Amino acid sequence: MLTKYKKILILAVLVLLIFLIGYTHTNKRVTQSAENVTKSTIVPTFFLHGYGSSYKAEQHMTHYLVEQGDSNTIIRANVSKSGVVELSGVIDKQAKHSLIEINYENNKNTNYHQDGQWLKNVIVALQKQYKIKEFNAVGHSMGNMSIVFYLLDHSSDSKLPKLAKQVDIAGHFNGILGMDDQANQMVLNSQGKPQKMNANYKALLKLRTIYPKNQVKVLNIYGDRDDGSHSDGSVSNTSSQSLRYLISDRTKSYKELKIIGKDAQHSKLHENKVVDQALNTFLFE
Repeated sequence: MLTKYKKILILAVLVLLIFLIGYTHTNKRVTQSAENVTKSTIVPTFFLHGYGSSYKAEQHMTHYLVEQGDSNTIIRANVSKSGVVELSGVIDKQAKHSLIEINYENNKNTNYHQDGQWLKNVIVALQKQYKIKEFNAVGHSMGNMSIVFYLLDHSSDSKLPKLAKQVDIAGHFNGILGMDDQANQMVLNSQGKPQKMNANYKALLKLRTIYPKNQVKVLNIYGDRDDGSHSDGSVSNTSSQSLRYLISDRTKSYKELKIIGKDAQHSKLHENKVVDQALNTFLFE
């Protein structure tokens, strides 16, 4: 027969167990909720390299942003030749302005619809793992075509995260010098519309009606070597500026930045201090 003391002791133990179970459950629920909030508020910035290049061309920019205190997290997204995405690195709860270096194994693919699909694959991979709802994108050269063709083919998909900020560096939206453009040949009207359009640009004209309305802030950066060609040596300024006609009527804001001098050469633009500073200001201030 239980004594009065033993009954009190058993009752106290039961009360303590109930309290501990309840506390553990509540604490777990709060922790999960905090993790969900953290994941849902991650706004990564994707960096896309140009033709024949790799993630290494993005590292000067990403490392600069880390050095400036804009970010403390860089991860890599490798895209195989079949479009399979492999993420290297982790975005943890202490991550600040996560930077994603995208690497296309097939770095000479000029099927821009496919390049845009590969960008979508990366975005979906981050969406599944980190519940992202928004993202920024920075493209250099052909990387810009991945961005605009992604928007051309997928901007109407409401299930995808929304593009918040777009930086285009040395974009060849209406041709490349020595291929389908020549120095000082392309003419734009007051709206930025080219007098002559190549096939890719004609396909992109659809953006004038489907580009996300009043959603995206855009910074269009192009280089002028100041040698009379009005180009960065590979892309004419007018080819880069022709982006304005495609999207400026629908953007939240649209700005252009011309870089002048020897460091404005096409492949030097992603290692240009003025470009670095512009990214710092535009993306994170």
